Amino acid sequence: LHFKKNLKRIVSDLYVRDNCHPVKASLLIWIQIPLWVFVSIALRNFSVGLFIQEQLSTGGMLWFPDLTVPDPTWIMPITLGVLNLLIVEIFALRKIESSRFQRYATNFFRGISIFMIPVAATVPSAIALYWVSSSFMGLLHNLLLRSPAFRRLCRIPRTKSDSDTPYRDIVSAFYVKYFFK
Repeated sequence: LHFKKNLKRIVSDLYVRDNCHPVKASLLIWIQIPLWVFVSIALRNFSVGLFIQEQLSTGGMLWFPDLTVPDPTWIMPITLGVLNLLIVEIFALRKIESSRFQRYATNFFRGISIFMIPVAATVPSAIALYWVSSSFMGLLHNLLLRSPAFRRLCRIPRTKSDSDTPYRDIVSAFYVKYFFK
């Protein structure tokens, strides 16, 4: 009982000292997920039903000129799956030893990434385009936050796991994990 009480006090002191409460880390998720859902629903409503917007039916480009129909070439759904898998793999390739829960979570998100391919193939291209754009920006954010120059510019403190060559480390870890077993 005393051990648990002291542990809670020490952890609480660390939260205050380092200004890093776990709620702060998850706050973005609690805003981003509902926003993603609401924008997806809005795009679906614009693409189908009574409120089809004329701009969506002629506003596409390249292989998807009509944003109200699913992508017939499956380029956007596969791109979405690849982008999401890249995001998951970048986190999975960290040098830090992962716990059993983290391994399960990583495999769960890999499965979700693959599951999103057929889902994106059945929704209007406007939604798939939004999802691809969102995933692409997520990948760019993940890569940008690994850049030592960007971290210095934003005054993000270094941690033990930070590298001077993060992109080279990601590529080499990827090759070691998947090609040189």
